[in-house]
Amino acid sequence: MAFETLDSFSIPGNPAKANEDAFAHRAGAAVVLDGATGLGEPLLPGESDAAWVSRFGANRLMAHLADGATAHGAIKAALTDCERSFIGLRRRAPEHTYEIPFASMMLAVESAGGFDALWYGDCAALVKRGEEPALLIGEAFEKKAREREGAARLAAARGLAPAAGINRPEFLSSLRKARNRVNTENGGWLFGPDAKAADHVQMKRVAAPSGTQVLLASDGFMALVSEYERYDLDGLLAAALSNGLAALGAELREIEDADPDGRRYPRFKKSDDATALLLRVA
Repeated sequence: MAFETLDSFSIPGNPAKANEDAFAHRAGAAVVLDGATGLGEPLLPGESDAAWVSRFGANRLMAHLADGATAHGAIKAALTDCERSFIGLRRRAPEHTYEIPFASMMLAVESAGGFDALWYGDCAALVKRGEEPALLIGEAFEKKAREREGAARLAAARGLAPAAGINRPEFLSSLRKARNRVNTENGGWLFGPDAKAADHVQMKRVAAPSGTQVLLASDGFMALVSEYERYDLDGLLAAALSNGLAALGAELREIEDADPDGRRYPRFKKSDDATALLLRVA
């Protein structure tokens, strides 16, 4: 089995800031990572710590897979690389977990009769096999629903518009408290400079005959379904194939431009980074 790349797309939520999503692909594997917005002072050189972890992770995962590692082996090796590099590059040791860069991830790696999907956080995979309904893999919709509810609740309590900004002092304390639980049993696991996270990656083996369509995407792109309800899963894949991912990205931004404060669609930022890879099983 191999993946044929049909289309790819990635844009920042704010054109003036770094795109903290990343993607990479090769014949038998593809990945999308979504760096979690920083909640403290940067610890690393470069555009942003979140951009670093997503780009570094994408590159190292593909490198280890190219060297013959298994899917889980590539994740463990990439996390170890990330931990070592973070220690070497950082200006100081973090005092709180919220200072550490993390990323959501969806990785697809070829296996007998299909592929293995492995993920952290709220990136997603859509799989369309022939005439069957599209299958959603991952926890993107559940996590996005909790984020939406949190944005609405915090905004109402502080008397602000939901999309007033993730780094507003009125929001920051609650967001840091939640981030401090990342990579613990009570807070969920993400990709980052923490090798023990390899033991907590989620995985599903997916049967995928030739011709199966696969869409890997960050939650910012999947908002077309989960938040804005412009498409259902099958409709999103059909539009991606017929119109292209860039057209869907333009539609995404039009919706958000019409609701800049997040009052109709509660969210912490007007627009999130949005990334998608459209693949076909060859």
